[in-house]
Amino acid sequence: MAISQKDSVNLHVKKPTCTKKMRIKLIFFLLLTLALSSCNEYNKILKSTDRDLKYSYAKKYFDEGKYSRSITLLEELVPFMKGTAAAEESLYLLAQSHYNSRDYFSATQTFTTYYNTYPRGEYAEPALFYSAYGMYLDSPDSKLDQTRTYTAIAEFQKYIERYPQTERAEQAKNYLFELQEKLALKELQAAQLYLNLGNYMGNNYESAVITAREAMKNYPYSKYMEEYQIIILRARYEYALRSTIQTQPERYRMVVDEYFNYTNSFPEGNYMAEAEAYYKEAQSKIDVLPAT
Repeated sequence: MAISQKDSVNLHVKKPTCTKKMRIKLIFFLLLTLALSSCNEYNKILKSTDRDLKYSYAKKYFDEGKYSRSITLLEELVPFMKGTAAAEESLYLLAQSHYNSRDYFSATQTFTTYYNTYPRGEYAEPALFYSAYGMYLDSPDSKLDQTRTYTAIAEFQKYIERYPQTERAEQAKNYLFELQEKLALKELQAAQLYLNLGNYMGNNYESAVITAREAMKNYPYSKYMEEYQIIILRARYEYALRSTIQTQPERYRMVVDEYFNYTNSFPEGNYMAEAEAYYKEAQSKIDVLPAT
């Protein structure tokens, strides 16, 4: 029987082999074996009563990036290391293990413990820096509770006071300012919220003014200074607009005062057109309303 050209080509196609699948299975088997071996080794170390052996493995796991294992061993060992040559190193290693595993709260606590225990220790300077930096990394969004932000600021201030000439001092100043800006933003958001609430269940316009003024006092170098001032002007205007005829003259005069505060502080401000509109409206009301 004659063989067609198509059949001839098919005769020369090699059937796929199982070599690749076998190789994958072999690699998987080897990895599984290594993992099981590693687990068996770790379990043996955990059960060991030889503290020196455990400490050597804690450092080994740290170097290998197995921080959870290092933490488990070190948390057991650190209390027994007090008074030994390895006391400082073991405590600092535990702090670094927490830090590298991104448990910044535990890291800060341990770094702080190290610094308070060994204020002149070998790792005192980096311990104080990282106790602050861990809280900096763990600092939440400005809309959330800022307890950790305040902690980080306090730690950075302490670091700058005690180590003003170190390489990390400039970094600490930058992080400190960044954290302060987060607090400044939180105050801005609070002032804006009061402004949005208006007269709902009370005079929230006055609360907006007070919050913004306090923020200007507490964060005089903040990039939000102009926003604070325009919120004050808006609050004064909205309050005057919604006041009784008898109280409007006085309150519109307060709008004019805040207008000049804004224009004097920010002569080329981003909200100049808005401020001008408030001023003209306030001035027109003052001119026609009866004096009180």
